[in-house]
Amino acid sequence: MPSSLLSTALPQTVGLVEQFESTTAFWEQFEVAKKIVALHDKSVLPPLELWLRCEDMRRRGNAAFVFARLGDDRGLEVIQAILEDRSPKRAVFEIDRAGHPSPALQIRADRYYAAHLLGDLKDVRAVPILIPLLKDEEVKEVVPWSLAEIGDKSAIPPLKEALADKDLTMRASALRALEKLEQETSN
Repeated sequence: MPSSLLSTALPQTVGLVEQFESTTAFWEQFEVAKKIVALHDKSVLPPLELWLRCEDMRRRGNAAFVFARLGDDRGLEVIQAILEDRSPKRAVFEIDRAGHPSPALQIRADRYYAAHLLGDLKDVRAVPILIPLLKDEEVKEVVPWSLAEIGDKSAIPPLKEALADKDLTMRASALRALEKLEQETSN
């Protein structure tokens, strides 16, 4: 971490940034990202900028989550770019049935994770990004959850349309999201 950050950041912020950088499992790194965001300290952004170009898309998404939650538009832009990126040029951790690394499975996993991150953000600007994904076979099952987490009632009509999806799991996800959104709008 640059010494300029060390002089202006809170000690706990410095420790969390170091933990974010050293944590190798993306899901553990996300837990650290949530702790960083809770401090509301924007001094973390400069040392995390390189993470916005990380080869591991899920770890890139974790950094983008921090940026977005701290009010930097690059965060939402990076998460949206992960959703749109279908290039096989990426870090591949997903393994196919034959035991080989699978870029196709990795793309699906990365996109699913990005759609999930949009729900974790709870940012209404993500609603127009998510709604078209209700028909995207790779990520559609997580989209209702994300829309419900955001809590914007503009998602209700598209979620009602998703109740006609041929996939039972998708219909159930849409129904749970609608129940949550309707409870929130009636309170």
